[in-house]
This record gives sequence, structure tokens and C-alpha cells, in this order.
Amino acid sequence: MNELYTTRREFLSGGFTLLSAAGTLPVFLGSTVRVLAGPEPTAKRKNDSDRILVVVQLAGGNDGLNTIVPYSMDPYYKSRPRIAIKPDDCLKLEGGVGLHPYATGLKELFDDGKMAVVQGVGYPNPNRSHFTSMDIWHTADPNLRQHEGWLGRYFDACCKGADPDPLEGVALTQETPLALQGDQFVPMAFQDPDALRWRAAARDRKAEEVFRKLNNVDGDFPSEGNAAAAFLQRAALKALVGADQIHKAAGRDLDAPRRGGDAGRALSLVARMIAADLPTRIYYVSMGGFDTHTGQEFRHRRLMEELGGALKDFIDALAKDKLLERVLVMSFSEFGRRVDENASGGTDHGEAAPMFLFGSKVRPGLHQKHPDLTRLHRGDLAFGTDFRRVYATVLRDWLGMNPATVLGKGYSPLKLLATG
Repeated sequence: MNELYTTRREFLSGGFTLLSAAGTLPVFLGSTVRVLAGPEPTAKRKNDSDRILVVVQLAGGNDGLNTIVPYSMDPYYKSRPRIAIKPDDCLKLEGGVGLHPYATGLKELFDDGKMAVVQGVGYPNPNRSHFTSMDIWHTADPNLRQHEGWLGRYFDACCKGADPDPLEGVALTQETPLALQGDQFVPMAFQDPDALRWRAAARDRKAEEVFRKLNNVDGDFPSEGNAAAAFLQRAALKALVGADQIHKAAGRDLDAPRRGGDAGRALSLVARMIAADLPTRIYYVSMGGFDTHTGQEFRHRRLMEELGGALKDFIDALAKDKLLERVLVMSFSEFGRRVDENASGGTDHGEAAPMFLFGSKVRPGLHQKHPDLTRLHRGDLAFGTDFRRVYATVLRDWLGMNPATVLGKGYSPLKLLATG
């Protein structure tokens, strides 16, 4: 039983990235896996329960002050004599704030009414560690008492009494994000669809061993009468079917991303999978590089240009295929940056920062007040909105679930989405 527990723990923590070992399976098992896992979906989905959430993580701590720029606030310029965005350079929004001048894609989305900005988002007693803060955002628990991710708990609640389908949550990341990991739900995670077809025997003996055990290839891992073993084997079979569906979707002849770097390529693949009508309800994409301790001016310029371009092209591709009404994009970063610039022309780890929502169903514009630069918390922007209220909004008004089921009580949703 210890061996089984270890296998399940490894499987859950790694997501279905371990299913790259699929190429080592005997032909007869590969040919019968579809029967065992169930039929592929064929009918187009029509109801509200088929809405899709795309989460875009800005890893490293995006500088919210140079993203949503408070050009009308003098303390901003006093605190950042070298890296502050000049008023004439800002892409003006409303309320005395503007966008970074290179975030032209975001400005187009804002002007088109497809972008909502939630200002001053954070949580009590914020942590400036990348790893701890990211775990807090992923679990939606500043006290880190939760061991599952908030989206993993959402899937657990959805699949009570039934086997979870791993294809319902897909992460285009190297490692499975904690946010998607549940007690029962295990997402699929990969960066390149081709990685789902490599042969583990030639690359990763450990992955092959785990995969063979889960699928009982060697007949030494009986699942009869063992609920945990049966669960893992059924989930593995379902994931093999999902891998085939992803490959078919990746080959769709859609417009290639024009800009946005790695994020643009990842979102382009997401658009292809959505257009292929996969049963995926939540996609997870991560864009790195936001830990701008040095030389921030030029690094952040590139990041804003890539982020804006990637999101604009993604939204345009969905609109072109008449899919945008089904999709909501939510973007966050684990924390903002300090108000004062540092001696290296950058910024250090801070606290509150903006969150973003994109789509045709958002209530566009600015929401909540911009943090007061004269009333700081430990030299950082003080948060005004708990991030769990944004999660609560997404859960209730987009995914159709009582937020308390996932987050606990006390987090009232905001008016960020059109409910009609």
C-alpha cells in the first residue's frame, strides 16, 4: 500500500506529464484504451456549463505600477525618477491612469470593451517570497492550510460520484500548476503536444516505471478491490484519449500567432483546442520573466508588448471563429513590485497589483480604486480587494458554482461580468 500511495502521489504531483510514456504501451492496449476510457465527444456543446476559463499567470511578480500607470499621482514620479512612465507616453484609460506605452494590444482590447482591470488586488499579511506567494494564489489560502489548488477543488466538486476527465483541465506548462491539482482531479500538463508521444524508455526510466504500473502493463498491480489503483488506471486511460485529441487539435489549420513570443504560441494552441471543441473547461498558461530587479525599463517594455500582442491575437482568433462568448481570460501575478525603484534600475518584490479579465462578457473598464501612494504598507501598495473575491466572481458568474464550495465563506463576488 505504501508503494501505491507513492505512485499516486507522484502521479498527482506531476499531473499527466508522466503519460508521455504512452509510446511504450503494447499495441493491443493502445488500441483498446478508447473503449475502456469511454467514447470521444462528438456533439457540439451548447449550454452555459460549457463556458471556458483561460488563466494566464504572469510569473515573477509583474510591476503593476508600470502596467496600470498612475500618471496623475505625483508620488509615483518621486518614487521612480528613472523608470516611471511619463504622462505623455501613457496610453490613457480613465480616472487618471493609463497603460504602459508598449501595451498597445491591451489598449486595443480596453477600447474594444473586452478588458476589465481590477485595481489594488492582494490579501492580508502578504508574502514576498515567489514560491510561498504563488502557493497562496494557487490554493486561494494565505494560511496555506489547503493542499489542493482552488481550480482542482472546483473540479473535485464537479465530479463527485464520477471519474474526473483529465482533459477538462489542461496546463501548457512544464510542471503541473498547483492551482489545477485536486484531491481527485489530475490535469494534463505539457508545453509541446509532441511531448505526449515520446518514448520514456529512451529518456526517463522513472516515468516509464510509474506509467507501466498505473496501467498494469506487467500484471503486477492488481486493481480489483483496490479503489485507489482502479482510479489511477481509469484516469490514465482517459488521459491517453485526451492526448490523441490534443494532437488532432494542434494540427488544425488556423492562423499562426503574429506576436507574443512563447505566450503567443501557447495561446494560439489554446485557440486551436477550443476550436476543435475539446471537453476542456479550464486552460492554464504561464508567461515568465516578470522578476525585474535590474534593468526593468527595457525588460518590462518587451513583456508588455508580448503580453498585449498575445492576448489581442488570442481574443481576435476566438472572435473570428465565433467562440469568444464562451471564453473568459483571467490574468494574475503572485505579487506586484515595490513603489520605490532600486539602485539597479529595477524594482523589488512588493504586494498589491492589478488583475485582468478579458472577453466579450466582461464589464469593461476600471474596477475598484487605485491604491493610494501616500498610504503605503511596508513601503508597498496596500491592497484594497482580496484576490479571492475575483476568484469568487469567476466561480459564481462564469463557472456556475457557489464560491463557498471552493473558497469557504466570506468572499463576495464583484460586478465584473455581465450575467444576462
